[in-house]
Amino acid sequence: MGAAAPRDWDAATYDRVSAPQVEWAHAVLDRLAPRGDELVLDAGCGSGRVTKLLLERIEAASGKGGGVIAVDASPAMVERAAAVLGERAQVLRSDLLELALPTAVDAVFSNAVFHWVTDHDLLFQRLFAALKPGGRLVAQCGGAGNVERFLAVAGEVGAESPFAAHLAELGRPWSFASAEETGACLARAGFEGVSASLEPWPVRPAEPLAFLEVVCLGHHLAALPEALRRPYAEAVLARCGEPLALDYVRLNVDATRPDRLPGR
Repeated sequence: MGAAAPRDWDAATYDRVSAPQVEWAHAVLDRLAPRGDELVLDAGCGSGRVTKLLLERIEAASGKGGGVIAVDASPAMVERAAAVLGERAQVLRSDLLELALPTAVDAVFSNAVFHWVTDHDLLFQRLFAALKPGGRLVAQCGGAGNVERFLAVAGEVGAESPFAAHLAELGRPWSFASAEETGACLARAGFEGVSASLEPWPVRPAEPLAFLEVVCLGHHLAALPEALRRPYAEAVLARCGEPLALDYVRLNVDATRPDRLPGR
């Protein structure tokens, strides 16, 4: 998402290794605390594993009149989510920067997604427009300092032969914003009751190599020839040491669309 076209994902492997994302999601769902009658947008639904948890929370609260619209830019993720969720949710393929929902929603939920969108001003404008007056935004993503040490190691390995010829000029399709930057961004979009804060959350994946290949290094691997992808991931993993400990920092976001727009 952002200026560059989003890469597709290995949805099946992501679904298998995404236990850390599920753990983060439980904390976000606790903050959302659905009543059961809301229509909720899952902004960046991935494989649908977390969307299923969201549906379960809505149904447990009452489920009467509640529902979920799940959106993701990755064709593979949308296909997987649609298969997992069936008729329980409406699953749409869309870049969040081009979001246009068939109906306004009561809440926007998002887990581990916004850092993949490089234009946060436009992102929050789109989400503001998707909400009903009084609607809530409750989200979490990578924030300032997220996987900083890990990315430094990935860069060191990428600067070495034979990887450097392909990775030396590699850009970064992510934006790890600070709490202050995010708060200002939300205010510019028109949100009120804004809360943004950073939370260190170290992760030790159960399947280190698969996790790196699918979650952390997908952008790097896409720039490499097929024959160099596994050797690069293995070299990064070896350089990180055992057990693999990833220095995740989560950005927690809560905000509300006002009941009325200014001047009305």
